Amino acid sequence: MIIDHPLLGPRDAAEFVCLGDASLIERPDGRADDALEKFYQYQFIRDNPDGVHRELWFHEYGDRSWLVVTRNTLTHEIYNVELAREVAREMGRGR
Repeated sequence: MIIDHPLLGPRDAAEFVCLGDASLIERPDGRADDALEKFYQYQFIRDNPDGVHRELWFHEYGDRSWLVVTRNTLTHEIYNVELAREVAREMGRGR
């Protein structure tokens, strides 16, 4: 599988580590009354979807950047690749 890195161009997926759902960018509030339960859910309870899904990928054997990759988990077709920092900024603006 080839990941078209926004800064470096096409890279082999072997250079990356997939770390799960891209919603992990948005961490729970550690000061909330239910923080312990929220962090438990955040850390341990994950969906394993089939079909189109947004995932966090880390460029471990490259520039060590974080990416949000939108791909089909059944076919491995990649639809979009974004820098995670840009996605996080956009999420912050939506608040």
